Amino acid sequence: MSKRIEVLVVDDSAYMRKVVSNLLESDHNIVVIDTARDGLDALEKIKRLKPAVVTLDVEMPRLDGLSALERIMKECPTPVIMLSSLTQEGSETTVKALTLGAIDFVGKPSGTISLDIHKVQEELVAKVRIAARAAVANFRSPIAPLLQKPVIFSPLPSTGLTPNKLVIIGSSTGGPNALQQVVPRLPGNLSAAVLIVQHMPPGFTKSLANRLNDISQLEVCEAQEGDELLNGKAYVAPGGYHMMLRSKTLLGLNQNPPVHSVRPAVDVTLESAVDFYGSGVVAVILTGMGFDGSRGAAAVKQAGGKTVVQDEATCVVYGMPRVVAEMGKADRILPIHNIADEIVTMLMM
Repeated sequence: MSKRIEVLVVDDSAYMRKVVSNLLESDHNIVVIDTARDGLDALEKIKRLKPAVVTLDVEMPRLDGLSALERIMKECPTPVIMLSSLTQEGSETTVKALTLGAIDFVGKPSGTISLDIHKVQEELVAKVRIAARAAVANFRSPIAPLLQKPVIFSPLPSTGLTPNKLVIIGSSTGGPNALQQVVPRLPGNLSAAVLIVQHMPPGFTKSLANRLNDISQLEVCEAQEGDELLNGKAYVAPGGYHMMLRSKTLLGLNQNPPVHSVRPAVDVTLESAVDFYGSGVVAVILTGMGFDGSRGAAAVKQAGGKTVVQDEATCVVYGMPRVVAEMGKADRILPIHNIADEIVTMLMM
């Protein structure tokens, strides 16, 4: 029998602590070893009990969830699943938490005290099981130069024109932090458009795009139907929609069935891009569970394009990149901090 996953549940509500604990322990592979009522209580118990996973509320007295998360990742790195309200403010907080090192999040269906929290039981259990296998030691804190928006380079003549090359970045678990290590390092005069597919539900991708835009030299936006592709601009696939190309210059969105149980799916975007850009596609596969992106990476290679994947040593979850590498479809396997430079190099080939 495999060792059970030991979880610490952190919430300022006694009701939520009890209910979340019961939901988790409905899975015989999970045991809640203790609960904590705020961030300070959580830090003390994490250091003493060393749980495999922590579920962390956002709004708490003494030390809130985000502040607690920053300290956890610095003082006692542990896989964390955030419990967040599904509001605009909640989505911005959640995206910040993911860039600070949270493995994933589960939305509270009806606010801070969710009497219907049972609706997300299956999702919560699944994400805790994934988090237990995550390599939080590979988490990279946001680097100092990214704390404020960099000075934009003087644009090259090609900037703002229809691109001849396309960069497609796919990521899942651990992706928001990984994207923060790649996208802001790309020059604002990049001679390509960038499409970003992060596995994320509706309501959160706009906050992700806004956060990346604030710290990047590229212009970053959440994609919309009919967006024109431009050099030096990045487009984030909206949650709940596949992103594809309707022509070499126009983006399209659809709500066709999920692929690999996800929507947006990286494979959909990659395969669509190959139809219009062929050898001009650079595929980048970052940290994430599963194998989305592998079929698209194979299509890119067949068309003569380039592929780069994140290495195991810097992945939070070495799933999606591993599959591409094991298929022999990765031109380069690199640590996350070297990928932006490699993208620029590949575009010059």
